Amino acid sequence: MLDVRPLEYGDRAWLERVLREETAGPMIVSRGHLHDGLELPGLVASHEGERAGALLHRVGGDELEIVFIATTVRAVGAGAALLAAAVELAARERCRRAWLVTTNDNINAIGFYQRHGWDLVAFHRDAVTESRRLKPAIPATGNDGIPVRHELEFEHLL
Repeated sequence: MLDVRPLEYGDRAWLERVLREETAGPMIVSRGHLHDGLELPGLVASHEGERAGALLHRVGGDELEIVFIATTVRAVGAGAALLAAAVELAARERCRRAWLVTTNDNINAIGFYQRHGWDLVAFHRDAVTESRRLKPAIPATGNDGIPVRHELEFEHLL
C-alpha cells in the first residue's frame, strides 16, 4: 500500500538525511535560486509504513515548482505517486503549470519524467556552472561520469 501525505515536523530528521545523501546538504539550487530544503513545504510517500520518498515544492504566482524529489525505496511507485500528488496540489492552488528542473547527468530522471507525461520545455546551458556560485558543493561530475553543467526544465500543464 502506498500513501502520500503532507510533510510533517516529525519527518525533519529523515528529510535532512535524504537531502544530505541526494544533494550534499539541505540547500538546493534551482534556476539560480537557493532554497533551504528544510523550510519548504512538501509531501512524503510511504510504503507499508516506511517512508519511501519525498517531494519539496514552492508555489509562486500561478506555478508550482517541484524543487526536490527523491525516492528512498525503489520500485514501489513512490516517485510516480509524488508527481501525481504534486499535480493535484497545483490544481488545488489554481496553478497553470507544475514544473521542475533536473541536471543533464540525471538520465534516469529524464526518462521518468517523460514516461509520466511531463514535457521537456527548456535547456538551460551552463546553469549548474552558475549554481556552483551559490552552492560550491555541487559536484563537477555526476551519474555515469557525465559532467554536470546544464539544467533541463520539465513541465506539466494544468
